[in-house]
This record gives sequence, C-alpha cells and structure tokens, in this order.
Amino acid sequence: MENILECRNLAKKYGHFVALSDVNLTLQRGKIVGLLGPNGCGKTTLIKLINGLLEPSSGELKVAGNIPGMETKKIVSYLPDRTYLNNWMKIKDFYQYFAEFYSDFDIAKAYDMTSRLQINPNNKLKTLSKGTKEKVQLILVMSRKADLYCLDEPIGGVDPASRDYILDTIIKNYNENGTVLISTHLIQDIENILDEVVFIQSGMVKLHASVDDVRIKEGKSIDALFREVYRC
Repeated sequence: MENILECRNLAKKYGHFVALSDVNLTLQRGKIVGLLGPNGCGKTTLIKLINGLLEPSSGELKVAGNIPGMETKKIVSYLPDRTYLNNWMKIKDFYQYFAEFYSDFDIAKAYDMTSRLQINPNNKLKTLSKGTKEKVQLILVMSRKADLYCLDEPIGGVDPASRDYILDTIIKNYNENGTVLISTHLIQDIENILDEVVFIQSGMVKLHASVDDVRIKEGKSIDALFREVYRC
C-alpha cells in the first residue's frame, strides 16, 4: 500500500530545546492513526512540520513523496489546536472561501453537516459557543476529499456529547483512500476508531503499531498501555 507520510531522522530544535529527535515514521493510506502523548511531547510540532508551518532542523519529511509546500497543501486538510477563523465572518462565507481555495472542498457536504447540527449558516462565528465553533472548523476540514487529514486535539476542548459527534463526523466523512492523523491525550475517547497508534515521548517515537497488535501483544487496551507508559 502506498505511503502518505514518510519521516526519516526528522528533528526540530528551538535553540537548545529539542522538540523532536530522530523521528522515523511511515504512514500508509487508508488508516486512522492516533498520535498519542502528553502535552508538550512534540505532537503539535510534528503536525506543523507536516503542514509546512515549520521547517525541520535536520532529517526529511515527505507527504505523498513531496516536501511540504504548495503541492502538499492541496492534499492535506489541517485542523489546528485552536480557533483560527475570523469572528466577524458568517459560516456560509467560510464555506464559499474554502470552495474557492480548495478544489477538493465539497460545499454540499459542508451544508449537509451544518443542517444536521441545526446550525444557521447565516450566523456570524462570534455568535456561536466554543463547542459550535469547534464543529464549524471540523466541518471545513472534513468536507475536503484530502489524502491526509491532520487533526490536532479535535476533542480536547469540547464536552463529551460533542466529542461523540466529532468522532462520528470523522468516521463518516473522511476520504477512505486517505489517512486521518489524530493528535490527542484523551485516549479512551478515540481508541475504538483507531487502526494504528504512534506514541511520542520527549520528542521521540516510542511505539508505532496497529491497535490489534498492541492488544494481542500487551494484553491490554491502548488507554491502559498509555497510562502505563506515561505514568508520572
């Protein structure tokens, strides 16, 4: 199966601080992968490198065979860990903007998800609750037919009911020939939708395996193994 992401001896430093060190990681198409680790372990740094928002200090990172840049932005759909949308804009304006900017954006799908959530597309973002803003951002990301979806803490700031909706939206709307990379430390909430897990600790990949293999080999859930590996 074709690889969508390849990292070779990837490192990122900020002065003397090492955010990522000697990361070797390959992800195939058609997977939902959990990028797991505590806050500050390097998850967001890796996702920003994938999206071309940062440059590696050393090593190599390729998305579908390309170094992050204009070509990869066409095939990567990115959900950052904080709201980036302009508060004064209406929801329907975001949809129009994305439709003009991304050729793979399905505006009909976006409006369908909006309707299911009973969100008025004429509302301005500033009138929405934090949880609804998170859902609008997710709609924008999941309405693309991308090759790689990078979701940075998509369930970190919302209530349990909203988490269920977000995970259901991801499962039902991603391009099945693409890969979903979900960064989180809330393992129990997402474990059942994952095909593979990547554990990051202190900027290094400590484990990359299929969920089924981990359960068989370790005889425990991903959540239980996570708590054991990252025990304070």
